[in-house]
Amino acid sequence: MLTRGLCVAVVASVAGAAPAFAEEPQSDQLWISAPYEATLPVGTDGGAGQERDLEVGLAHDNGTFTVTDGRITVDVSGLAGVAEVTWPANCAPAGTTAVCTVPQVPLSGDPGERVRLQVRAAAGAAAGATGRITYTARATTDQPGVGELVAHEAETPVTLGAGPDLVVRGTVPDGEIKPGDTVSVPFSVVNAGGEAARGVRVTMYVTRGLDVGAVDPACTTTPLDGTAGYVPLSRVDCAFDDVIEPGGTFALPSTLTAKAAPYAFHERLDVTVEPGGDAQDLSPYDNGLYGAVRVANTSDFAVRGADLTAAAGESVTAELTFQNKGPGWVANLRSGDPVGSVDFTVPQGATVTRAPENCFGLTLDGGWYEGPSGAPRYRCELPMWVGEKQTVTFPLTLRVDTVVPDATGTLTLRGGWGEARPNDPEAKNDTAKLVLNAAG
Repeated sequence: MLTRGLCVAVVASVAGAAPAFAEEPQSDQLWISAPYEATLPVGTDGGAGQERDLEVGLAHDNGTFTVTDGRITVDVSGLAGVAEVTWPANCAPAGTTAVCTVPQVPLSGDPGERVRLQVRAAAGAAAGATGRITYTARATTDQPGVGELVAHEAETPVTLGAGPDLVVRGTVPDGEIKPGDTVSVPFSVVNAGGEAARGVRVTMYVTRGLDVGAVDPACTTTPLDGTAGYVPLSRVDCAFDDVIEPGGTFALPSTLTAKAAPYAFHERLDVTVEPGGDAQDLSPYDNGLYGAVRVANTSDFAVRGADLTAAAGESVTAELTFQNKGPGWVANLRSGDPVGSVDFTVPQGATVTRAPENCFGLTLDGGWYEGPSGAPRYRCELPMWVGEKQTVTFPLTLRVDTVVPDATGTLTLRGGWGEARPNDPEAKNDTAKLVLNAAG
């Protein structure tokens, strides 16, 4: 994950919303997703505060079934004297409650229609006042013998606060670009709070395949730690003296642009803003712009074997070698997952007595092997990023128990998890041989 990852404002109200029950295909569950908390700015001169959008939605788990006619009952009686709600068109209010409709309920993780409530601090309400919004929901399912799904109740605690509330508006461009292309990343900052922001701090985290230049004289760039001569990530810190009054906006003096390097592949550009000085932002969840910039590129991952010789009773170091031949680098900086692994079967007549920490033993059929030594097969995990032209070596110590002429072990490159799967155009170099005591 990047140093500053996305802090999502709208999350599942019930922690750990369950995935689809693959082992029980007849099970399904309805879930309410809503903000787990909300902070609203109080109004100025005793008036009402500025409106904020709160999004509420529904989802279900099992794609075997179709779920329709979602009905969310929203109860705002807990906001009396604290905040006011403006209902959207898909809600039918009656007093302090409303029934809001979601005609087609999506699967968990898929986009779907949302209920967008507009909420603002009531006139005369003071900072520190608290209230809550509660939700219940039902929906119709075609699951045999069920008819209706009922969600667990959820709520959004609401707190009133005083101070600036910076909101970032903008998007990272969608689609795929080519190496050498330049994209614009326009964004603006709105102060949705009730007090001025006296200064703005802008922080950007940029992966190495993107070049944003100097950005502005008010900005400094710091390369973050890397290995093998590669710096995977840079931080750009900017401090502006602009005063943003309530309702006012701020933008960089010139539009932010990013150029894709020849080795760019799956890049990220994250932007966050904060008010200057000692001021605290009322609601920091909407202070960022986060996104991937995908670049059409390839990365030729390869493994290299070796020929080794040792007598019975002797030990020898087997260097399992991986190389990214480029031109693209590959990184899972957000998830932290390895970009791949090297699978190694041990030559006949030899025993692994020592392996690196990032290598673990397996049985021949790929099952778990207890202990760091003596396994017939090993899997060695690559880092979460590899630069173009970078080599990674896994040194394993082999003890020759019995000399077997032409004893052969196999190195096999395995794909990784995470968001950046390498686009590898050459499969022939994904396997290699390690020969121990070649005949003749």
